[in-house]
Amino acid sequence: MTEAMAARKKNILGVMVDAVNYEQALALILDAARNRRPCSVSALAVHGVMTGALDAEHRYRLNHLDLLVPDGQPVRWAMNLLYRTELRERVYGPQLTLNLCQAAAEAGLPIYFYGSTPEILKDLESNLRKSRTEIRIVGSEPSLFRQLTEQESAELAERVKNSGAALLFVGLGCPRQEVFAFEFRDRVSIPIIAVGAAFPFIAGSLAQAPRRFQDYGLEWLFRLWVEPARLWRRYLILNPVYVLMLGLQALYLKRYSAAGELPSQELRYG
Repeated sequence: MTEAMAARKKNILGVMVDAVNYEQALALILDAARNRRPCSVSALAVHGVMTGALDAEHRYRLNHLDLLVPDGQPVRWAMNLLYRTELRERVYGPQLTLNLCQAAAEAGLPIYFYGSTPEILKDLESNLRKSRTEIRIVGSEPSLFRQLTEQESAELAERVKNSGAALLFVGLGCPRQEVFAFEFRDRVSIPIIAVGAAFPFIAGSLAQAPRRFQDYGLEWLFRLWVEPARLWRRYLILNPVYVLMLGLQALYLKRYSAAGELPSQELRYG
């Protein structure tokens, strides 16, 4: 890791989030894509940070990804509060996906989608092609919603490499997609961008929060209202814990190690 790369990483509860904006993130990812160089990326909101803060093995994975962008407003606020990064906006995963697809289309860089369901992937591709007619989608395949065998993992990596893709977008949900980005980074040797709900958002199958909710950090409240059975634990338990832990860090009452623990095994989520 270069000095510049290390300098932009800021410790939020032990997870090293990058102080970058859209333009900087785009430049880093596209440079890796043009040169067919590994680059593992994830857009982290509060839930993503907490998966690392509360699990040493997953913290190791997150902190060995190349780029962790501040997807959630509370993560951006924490970086500005603790480190005076003066970030004016978050790097929202769905918008980063759209920006990357647009830039890839203009540069002639082929892309590949992995995760979600066949129906969502079909609508995702259709909506992208409507506004970006020159986009080159060289492959897409849905999640198997289980762990992959070693042979299945190897075959998936070969399919991606043989497709000629320069960018691999992964939508498996947090934290499975970050595990995927960590484990497949050197298998596919191109940028892997873990973008969570970007797939159903862009496909139009899941409603996004109104802009005002997003701007004020209340997207979680909207998503809780839309999907209460699935998300209530994530938001009603993890959000208060995040605020408490962040308060301890801000008051210098607690220091959070970024070291983590080397994962004991591959999980091979697919």
